[in-house]
Amino acid sequence: MTKVPTLRLDRLLANLGYGSRREIQMLINRSCFRLDGEVLRKVDQKMELTPDLTDRLEYFREKLDPLPGLVAMMNKPLGATCSHNEAGDLVYRLLPERWQKREPKISTIGRLDKDTSGLLLLTDDGDYLHQVISPKRHVPKRYRATLDRPLRGDEGALFASGLQLENEKTPCLPASLEVLSEREAVLTITEGRYHQVRRMFAAVGNHVVALRRLSIGGLVLPDDLAPGEYRLLSADEKAAVLVIASEAKQSI
Repeated sequence: MTKVPTLRLDRLLANLGYGSRREIQMLINRSCFRLDGEVLRKVDQKMELTPDLTDRLEYFREKLDPLPGLVAMMNKPLGATCSHNEAGDLVYRLLPERWQKREPKISTIGRLDKDTSGLLLLTDDGDYLHQVISPKRHVPKRYRATLDRPLRGDEGALFASGLQLENEKTPCLPASLEVLSEREAVLTITEGRYHQVRRMFAAVGNHVVALRRLSIGGLVLPDDLAPGEYRLLSADEKAAVLVIASEAKQSI
């Protein structure tokens, strides 16, 4: 049987962004936390980090924030930057204030540039993050691109053969192009080079005027998630992100 990890109450709450150790002590003194309806009074009480703890442990009668290991999807809006430190609108500021104080920090799984919208994953689970972005996994990502000029007709073949980008030592991995109209297409790539989709279209003489990520692996951005909104992923959705390219084509 796998041993359930434990953590001191004050450390757990501090890691989840409820305050410093001193502030947690003050909250405990004010009877702010309850476990199974009973007031918690000892900051050094060991808490078993079971999946149901977020339902059992309450803060002012509200459920505890997600335990470490959360993965969330966001419909990233245009204009928001995937950075902790840059000026302007940041994707992290769209999250609850406590989530922005968590330790370890929540990070984006890969990045979307300021002018790209759509599916963005965020997590405080470093192992999961590296699984998704690992070049060895080739997790497919689908993007809908609106172009400045009509497609020529040979882009699909060029992308499928492995396009050589400027200032790159190796060609891109084969990518799949689905033409929607003369100026719109869905491009599926299995790597994450810098501004790759925009650079691929630039390499064939076109310019991307709008770009939206539709899916990662087998996880598709839901229609009911508005720009700027987010929600936690279920265990099945987390697993769906990691499907290989052939499986993703069948599930999308």
